[in-house]
Amino acid sequence: MIHHLKGQLIEKNPTYIVIECNGIGYFVNISLHTFSLIPDSEAVSLYTHLQVKEDSHTLYGFAEKSEREIFRLLISVSGVGTSTARMMLSSLQPGEVTEAIATGDVPTIQSVKGIGAKTAQRVILDLKDKVLKVLGDDEVFVSQSNTNKEEALSALEILGYNRRQAGKVVEKILKEDPESTVESIIKMALKKL
Repeated sequence: MIHHLKGQLIEKNPTYIVIECNGIGYFVNISLHTFSLIPDSEAVSLYTHLQVKEDSHTLYGFAEKSEREIFRLLISVSGVGTSTARMMLSSLQPGEVTEAIATGDVPTIQSVKGIGAKTAQRVILDLKDKVLKVLGDDEVFVSQSNTNKEEALSALEILGYNRRQAGKVVEKILKEDPESTVESIIKMALKKL
């Protein structure tokens, strides 16, 4: 098992990077989240997960240890492979994935390309307890105003707004004022959408 790689950055793309360590170039698949955290400097260090199959050995790289743990949890779910897990970590921030799992937020997980309702429910069912155990309660941010958030999102969706766009706006509103009521969240969101 390769725990991590530290070396010279040779090539950087949104889906992969090439790291040279002691004269060997490693092709490492990455998520967009990791891509955004990798500096353009020459020296780079990544946590890795090595997937061994009959016909290939594939490396996946992560800028943060917690992202690697989430990836490993995701691929432990039946029906979620490495490509789907990487897609989840590219579409959503690792914190959003853990929050969605911890709070049972099926629509957020289902918003990822390639994940249907059944797979989203299976991910939540299989990982809800594991997410809290592996990452610890302090790393999993479960919003106290989650019911207000959900009610506001449902109302905005009924009004015809895209749930994902509305979700981003509602998140910003709740970051500014976590104690917002459902009514005030909706009013502010309508101004920003």
